[in-house]
Amino acid sequence: MPSSPSPSPERAIYGFVLYLASFLGLGLYLVWAYIPEPWLHAVGLTYWPQKYWALAAPVYITIAILFILVFYVGLNFTITAPLDSVHTLTDEFAKEWRERDLPDAAVPPLEDIPVSIVNRRLYRQGSD
Repeated sequence: MPSSPSPSPERAIYGFVLYLASFLGLGLYLVWAYIPEPWLHAVGLTYWPQKYWALAAPVYITIAILFILVFYVGLNFTITAPLDSVHTLTDEFAKEWRERDLPDAAVPPLEDIPVSIVNRRLYRQGSD
């Protein structure tokens, strides 16, 4: 079966049902959060969580997401090699740079330029 970016009919139906269910869930949440408990009890809806959770659950979820983002960035900082490490300059997959005699209109091959040449080109004072 060839892959296609458009969803299959089954996936489209599931997506539409989840779309409707999310609006139903949002509606139930808003009813639970804003309508006073005596009114809910008068209609016969007696088993609801405490109103505390109407505010606490979104706050906990938001703080958890922020904590995960900060933790993710911090983890990436801890596993990144320091700037003075040789691993930030080259690795075993680097293609060595070589001087070549290429025609003027030729596109040079893709290679890693040594740091000494980059520094000489960027930071040397005067003309080249």
